[in-house]
Amino acid sequence: MWVFLRIGQRGREMAGENGFQWERVGGEEAEQEGAEQEGAEQEGAEQVKGCLSKFIDDGTVESHRYYLSRRTTLEMLKDRGYSIPSNEIDLSLSQFRHMHGHSPDPDRLRLSLAHATNPSKRILVIFCGPGVVKVTAIRNIAGQIVNRDTLSGLILIVENHVTSQALKAVGLFSFKVEIFQITDLLVNITKHVLKPKHQVLTDRQKKNLLKKFNIEEKQLPRMLQTDAIARYYGLERGQVVKVTYSGEITQMHVTYRCVW
Repeated sequence: MWVFLRIGQRGREMAGENGFQWERVGGEEAEQEGAEQEGAEQEGAEQVKGCLSKFIDDGTVESHRYYLSRRTTLEMLKDRGYSIPSNEIDLSLSQFRHMHGHSPDPDRLRLSLAHATNPSKRILVIFCGPGVVKVTAIRNIAGQIVNRDTLSGLILIVENHVTSQALKAVGLFSFKVEIFQITDLLVNITKHVLKPKHQVLTDRQKKNLLKKFNIEEKQLPRMLQTDAIARYYGLERGQVVKVTYSGEITQMHVTYRCVW
C-alpha cells in the first residue's frame, strides 16, 4: 500500500533537500493479504461451480426426452394393471444413456407387456421417431406386428403430427390404438400434488354404485374420453372413475364421473 500526499513539485523538492524519503508502507503484508483473499474467492467459486454441476445435464435433450417418456409410459401401463418390473421404472437417466446412448434408436425402445392378471392380454408400445407419421409408417408397423390375436392394444408415441391418411389406416386395426405426443409423456400428470386421486371402478363396483344411489349411468357427472386422465388410464365409454379430493382447508370430498 502506498501513502500519497497532495503536495506540489516544490514540496517534493524541499522534502528531498531535507533528507525525507518516499517509502512503501506495509507493502509485503498487503500483497500477501490480497493473494490470500484472491485464493479464497477462487476456491469459493470452484465450490459453487461444483455444486451447480450436479444440477446440469451434460447429455442430449433427445435422450432425456426418450427417457422421461419411456418412464411415464411404464408407470401408466403399471397403473392400468400390466406387469412392469420395478427395475425398469427405477432405471436412472445415466443407466438409460449407457444402454441406449445419447441418440437412442426408437426401434430399440419398443415395449411388449402382458397384463398382470390376464397374461394373454398384451399391449405393444412403439416410438415412431421425429418424422411425420404417414400412412406408409403405419403400414410398416402393421407388417411388423406378430401374434395379433394376443395383442389387445397398441400405443404409438409420436414426435410430429400424424397425417389424416395415417389416422384412417390406424382405424383399420382390429385392436385399440392410442396415439400420444412425446411431450405429453414427459411428466406423469397423476403425480402432480394438486391432482385429485382417481380410481377406476370395476363393472361390479359401478353396478353397486348405481344401485346404492338409485340412479342411471347417464345421471353421473361426465368425463370426456379425450380428458388427460381418461387417456392415461385408457378408459372406454361407460367406465366410471371415483375422484377423491382432499386438502388442508376442505375436508375429503368424493365424486364419480362417467366416461363419455
